Amino acid sequence: MKILTILGARPQFIKAGSVSRAIARVNSDWCLGTSETTTNNQQPLITEIIVHTGQHYDANMSDIFFDEMQIPKPNYFLGIGGKSHGAMTGQMIEKIEEVALKEKPDWIMVYGDTNSTLAGAIVASKLHIKLAHIEAGLRSFNMKMPEEVNRILTDRVSNILFCPTDTAIENLRNEGYENLECRIVKSGDVMQDGAIFYKNLAVKPNIEIKQDFILCTIHRADDENRLRSIFEALNEIAKEKQIILPLHPRTKKILESLKLNIENLTIIDPVGYLEMVWLIDNCSLVMTDSGGLQKEAYFFEKL
Repeated sequence: MKILTILGARPQFIKAGSVSRAIARVNSDWCLGTSETTTNNQQPLITEIIVHTGQHYDANMSDIFFDEMQIPKPNYFLGIGGKSHGAMTGQMIEKIEEVALKEKPDWIMVYGDTNSTLAGAIVASKLHIKLAHIEAGLRSFNMKMPEEVNRILTDRVSNILFCPTDTAIENLRNEGYENLECRIVKSGDVMQDGAIFYKNLAVKPNIEIKQDFILCTIHRADDENRLRSIFEALNEIAKEKQIILPLHPRTKKILESLKLNIENLTIIDPVGYLEMVWLIDNCSLVMTDSGGLQKEAYFFEKL
């Protein structure tokens, strides 16, 4: 069986790593359990072809990243990113279709709710290739979010919906999916699988860290008044307790323009995933607007 996996951002690669490792274990067991006299003993049971659309350029995703994270390197890099939603998704559909026609997979597998996810789903639907959606059934119930549109459309054309939670399954039932020709599976959360795996590989960042600290991330920086209020509050809290804040250059630039007093905060450059896992595991509290980090905080039993 051949699977074409479509990924577009570093978090998706980290999630997909859990599945890729499971595929490797299945193939290993297959080879060990196959008689040497058969013609199949050198052939993997499952062949995974990984496509990186390039939706989110990430300078941290070097060869070292894949080696350290124990994630297979992509077989294809499409280099599509930095465009509007329509242009990006359209070009992804075109390029993924070319790969699919060349590789002739039995399945296309997509993760989550990015434009890469939707593009892979459309290609699978148009070419009549079976589609597996990992992290299916999740809903924000906010149709103004492009991610919500992506996940709903992807779910609708999927043959297998791998749901992380009972709530995700209930969402699909409420939308009538039990009456459609698809299979709903409660598979568990690949983010949790990754968190458990990488906890033992975590690396302490090269910064001064007090024993009791708060980990904070801020991504949504579109409202300057709200941002000002948040950072004024954080600066006050940091008088009593260290707040470590890995900050994206874009947000940092906005803060500089606002000329805020943030001298009490420990602001650092964005860190790699293994360093972030260490910070989550060792902090006393997480403060964030990131849905992914909220889930990881829950996995590590943090407030």
